[in-house]
Amino acid sequence: MFIPKWILVIASLLIASFVAWSLLLASGRNPLPFPDPGSRIFAAQSRRAKDAVVALLARHGLKERFRFNTKGVQRSILWDGTIINYSSPDISRKLGSATSSIGLVSDDPTSSANDAAEFLRSKGFVARVVLDAEPTLPIAFVVTDAMPGTVLNFRRSVIHLPKPQPVDDAAQ
Repeated sequence: MFIPKWILVIASLLIASFVAWSLLLASGRNPLPFPDPGSRIFAAQSRRAKDAVVALLARHGLKERFRFNTKGVQRSILWDGTIINYSSPDISRKLGSATSSIGLVSDDPTSSANDAAEFLRSKGFVARVVLDAEPTLPIAFVVTDAMPGTVLNFRRSVIHLPKPQPVDDAAQ
């Protein structure tokens, strides 16, 4: 059977690309914005503390991939999706001084946050939705006593958020 060389070349490139992407995905270094598994977010007490923790994690193989800073939050996004941030006192106050967050992807963050809060209330917990913690980003938070010190956040997929700043590996 005759198969044109150009088909073999294209098929080989596709297979090689898929294998490379699969290996990167398996090692926690997905170069693409999908699949978006959400995020795990931890708060530092200051900008200096955030930078120190990010540097320490890099020494142990969890390197910074992006920085995503807004007026009230300085974020370092690591290759495995973990986020180390420093929030302004105003934002921290709105979120009950939470020191960690579980970020979940949703097509409708506000609706998902309201559903989550209602679910937690139906289980006997206190839960409130905060929509204005970071007005420049479409993130809805659920503050609950079911997880002291931790909030849930619902956001759209990373492809719908503003573009983060890449981090130069050579600078670290």
